[in-house]
Amino acid sequence: MWKMKQQSKMLSRIMLTVVIFASWFLAAKATPTERGTAPNLNDFQLRPATNQAELLDRVIKLDTKLPKLGVKNILEQANRHGEPSTSLETCNSDATARRTLSSASYCFNASDSGKIGGEVEWMPQGVTTVGDAKTDQYWNTKQPILISWYDKKPKTPTNTDADKIKGARVTFFDPETAKYQHVLLVYPFINSFGNVSYMSLRTTQKEGYDSLHAGGIAWYGNYLYVADTARGFRVFDMRYIFDLKEAKNGDITDKNQIGYHNGKYYGHGYRYVMPEIAAWSSVVNRDSTKTCTLNAGSPTFSFTGVDRSGFPHLTTGEFCADKIAAGDINKSGRVARWPLDGNTGQPKLINGLWKADAAYRLPISNIQGGVSYNNTWYLSRSQGASNGFLYVTKPITSTTGILEIDTAHYAAVGPEDLSHWPKADGSPGGLWTVSEHPGKRLLSTIEQERLSPLALINIEKDHQIDIDTIVTDFI
Repeated sequence: MWKMKQQSKMLSRIMLTVVIFASWFLAAKATPTERGTAPNLNDFQLRPATNQAELLDRVIKLDTKLPKLGVKNILEQANRHGEPSTSLETCNSDATARRTLSSASYCFNASDSGKIGGEVEWMPQGVTTVGDAKTDQYWNTKQPILISWYDKKPKTPTNTDADKIKGARVTFFDPETAKYQHVLLVYPFINSFGNVSYMSLRTTQKEGYDSLHAGGIAWYGNYLYVADTARGFRVFDMRYIFDLKEAKNGDITDKNQIGYHNGKYYGHGYRYVMPEIAAWSSVVNRDSTKTCTLNAGSPTFSFTGVDRSGFPHLTTGEFCADKIAAGDINKSGRVARWPLDGNTGQPKLINGLWKADAAYRLPISNIQGGVSYNNTWYLSRSQGASNGFLYVTKPITSTTGILEIDTAHYAAVGPEDLSHWPKADGSPGGLWTVSEHPGKRLLSTIEQERLSPLALINIEKDHQIDIDTIVTDFI
């Protein structure tokens, strides 16, 4: 009797799985003409910001006013301690709904983790690693992981810096010690008195505007590319991280002020500030009222990554919510690949423009992160308070098309951006992500060996589901 009940329970779970996933994967397996239209590569073009030269000039001026500190020393002096996982057990079971999902994981300290259901100021979003930045996967003697956050706590905008909108920050995390340090990202400008100053990162660089979402970050060479949702990228340089604590004219005690005031430099209480040195914007302005509702037009930059297979590329993608897509694949979002100059770490240009050389329609909505490697895309999908999913697509070699899901796997609750850390021999390695929900936050990686060809679900050409595969992953 017990065995029969267990079998019945197992069958019920299998049937529930079929109901939940069948519609997603049937859409993913349909023919391109049934599923939508491929993106137009002409929609994916970026130009340098009109104030590109001025941005760099302002940073050079800051360099004469403030001392700098390198990444290695920042990590060695890091002021926060995280918690590593033990073996395959996660350091926060709430973040994985008590499933063993990752090869390794790290948790932030209590103030950064937040409480389930509690109000928080900062939300983690993007992730990148030294595996993106350098071929040898070391920055001096360190192997840093970087995480971006945006300031979400509601504020009442005013016309002064005291509006306390802190913009975006990047965490430098040392996986060897689990120590980490927050660095505030800032936008440099010349104030009304002719002094070089800076403000927090905003959607528009004026007081009263919201914090930049920083939904994805990509580190390549000396440069950190931060996704600017409506425009393209903000760019930062690892060689320009300023240390206000060591500055004779710096103040890290006042958490309200930022920039230069009465002879001192402030950073909302942060020790380090990292100024924007460049920016890239879509050639055609995006119509924000039609996000995810058009088959064409300038893309949204929701997440980003680095692809080191072949010639180096940045990857980008659009988050399109389920309620907007409503099952229409043409509203599910797009991803693209942008060529980089492997020698300089800067965009590889054609006639002064940065043009994507590949773009694809996403097969499903609610994608929070995506990165390609060896013609295969890896996509993270959020699912509210439940486990998210990690999708592996079929390889695609055309320059445009529609991605097709090959396998699907459980992810943590609220997975965000993805970063691929290749093995030393260049073969596929681990996928890093960060989960955002307060009290369920987790920095984690999963090795691609664990993403077997027959994983969570595999729908064959005749749309029959492999029951044994489902049982293996669900029980």
